[in-house]
Amino acid sequence: MNIQQIKYFLALAGKLHYWNTAAEMNITQSALTRQIQSLENELGLLLFERNKRNVKLTPAGKFLKDKWEVQLSEVEYIHQLAKQIHLGESGTIKIAHPDSISASIMPDILANISTEYPKLQVELVQILYENQQEFLRNYKIDLAITRDINTVPGIKSKKIYTDYLALVIPENHPYQTFENLTKETLEKQKFILPTIDEGSSYGYIIQQLFNSFDFVPEVYLYSEFGSTIIALVRKGLGIAVLPDSYSYHESPGLRFIKLPFQTDLYLNWRADDHNPILSNVLKLIL
Repeated sequence: MNIQQIKYFLALAGKLHYWNTAAEMNITQSALTRQIQSLENELGLLLFERNKRNVKLTPAGKFLKDKWEVQLSEVEYIHQLAKQIHLGESGTIKIAHPDSISASIMPDILANISTEYPKLQVELVQILYENQQEFLRNYKIDLAITRDINTVPGIKSKKIYTDYLALVIPENHPYQTFENLTKETLEKQKFILPTIDEGSSYGYIIQQLFNSFDFVPEVYLYSEFGSTIIALVRKGLGIAVLPDSYSYHESPGLRFIKLPFQTDLYLNWRADDHNPILSNVLKLIL
């Protein structure tokens, strides 16, 4: 017994006419008869009562029709889902990204994925910088968007976007433009900065900013989370340097002064991962 035989049975059970059913299934009437007889012989029961004028289901045939219609629909759904997974159209992809792009480029990236692959589930996570490569290597995430250049073997990386650093200040702060910044005034500020790991290329860009004014900032607080830093600046506890993509967030009571220092965003993924879902998403982003 196979699925095709069950399909022949259900078609005949619906029409109760051998010639019409054979034409619909694109086989000869004698071939249809053989398939039904083979199914009956395997099951050891009659599925249809036949005479020269009529074909009707036996009680056993009616029972199997009701059951097999449901089960065949379930099997076909499973097969279709498996095909979608095989083609990378269904399943789950986990993407790690910095909080700074939650309201800037991430909505566009997710909209493109959703439009092209509506059955694909996307799980967004935010992880610490030092854990990103480990999570990629251990298949805990599939993609990582970072501001740091990858140096780990086995991880591919490509730049996808560039934005700028910004000085984040309370709305009533005297700074109005980048030209207002001087060594003397900066030395009077308390800074709230992101926690920077040693060897971070993003941290190096922030350091370049301070070097350009030839001063060492007085850092009052460090935080891993940009949203926390923004809240602290709003509270008047200091000023901050963050990517200007945070300006897309709702930030009442704050101003962002764009600085002439670029910060790049990189997409990172496993070089040896041939998951079709990953391949499809990479084509959309890159």
